Amino acid sequence: MKKLLSAILLLALLWTFVSTVDRENKTISSAETLKKMGEAPQINFKRPSFTLNALDEKKYSTSDLSKPIVINFWASWCGPCKIEAPKLVKLHEKYGNKVQIFAVNITAGDSIEDVQNFAKTYGFTFPVLLDVDDIVSKKYHIQAIPTTYFINREGIIVDKIVGFAGEKIFEEKFQRLAESK
Repeated sequence: MKKLLSAILLLALLWTFVSTVDRENKTISSAETLKKMGEAPQINFKRPSFTLNALDEKKYSTSDLSKPIVINFWASWCGPCKIEAPKLVKLHEKYGNKVQIFAVNITAGDSIEDVQNFAKTYGFTFPVLLDVDDIVSKKYHIQAIPTTYFINREGIIVDKIVGFAGEKIFEEKFQRLAESK
């Protein structure tokens, strides 16, 4: 009986050791994978870089900026985007000198004419970028719109909102980003 208990105890200790070593190896390989990847559309990771053409016929890039960025993915037919649009304009007026807004239209599911009308109707004065081939929205794993990323001046994603969270929360996130160093 003692031999059986000793064998069971030895197996339990061995299993615990193997399990811990395996978990440590998985953590290291995951960290190495993320380090090699460099960019990920997740909080506390470097934002995926992109360059897109805009309605004003200029090209805009996330690599060219020295201030925080708010990237807002939207479409002209999106109901919550229509609710959120006036708030974006208001926040741009308040924080535009400290935070760059990129309004990324998912143009593959929209028309340029509708995008122009939407931007004009709501008074967008920040760049309206056209994701014609869904390349950027796929890079950022956009599954619902609006989706907004808050990125600090080092290019690290510090926050994200899927949907419209309300004016108060939106403003708090803009303010926190504008005041970050």
